[in-house]
Amino acid sequence: MKDFTNRRDPETPDELWITEHDPVFTQGLNGRAEHLLNPGDIPLVQIDRGGQVTYHGPGQLVLYCLFDIARLNLGVKGLVASIENSVIDLLHDYRIVANTRPGAPGVYVERAKIAALGLRIRKGCCYHGLSLNVEMDLEPFTRINPCGFPGLAVTQLSEFGVTDSVEQVGYKLADILTGNLIEKKSGSTGS
Repeated sequence: MKDFTNRRDPETPDELWITEHDPVFTQGLNGRAEHLLNPGDIPLVQIDRGGQVTYHGPGQLVLYCLFDIARLNLGVKGLVASIENSVIDLLHDYRIVANTRPGAPGVYVERAKIAALGLRIRKGCCYHGLSLNVEMDLEPFTRINPCGFPGLAVTQLSEFGVTDSVEQVGYKLADILTGNLIEKKSGSTGS
């Protein structure tokens, strides 16, 4: 991601990378050690995104957003809102009611977090992205204060009857996010 961003020029197309990770905790630039409670045998990797500690593992969609936000005419808040709203739109398609919370980036279903966000902006471009829990072992989240919030409940799509694979969910979310960004750039409000 860093290499891609460093090599970009004004003509470089934006990309979305759909992936899953082996079990790993990641700690953002401003992450505080007290939010890592008991990592056990899961490695911790310090990374250059915003945010506190989170967990990535099999069964979780990680969507890396490699965008030229200057070209998209988006500020950081607009980008975050576009990503969060795209997850909410995806969940709506699955008949799941979701929302955001002021001061706590990500997407929530009822009182539990289902998607986390962590970005890095460099030279008008972003990298890193979001994670969406699809069908995974949620136990490692009990070993941390997810995103720096003690006792934060975490949920996943499978708990709401969704049976799509991580890959299927990834392509659906990528299509929604791309559509929302195109709509936003064109200034269309939709119906």
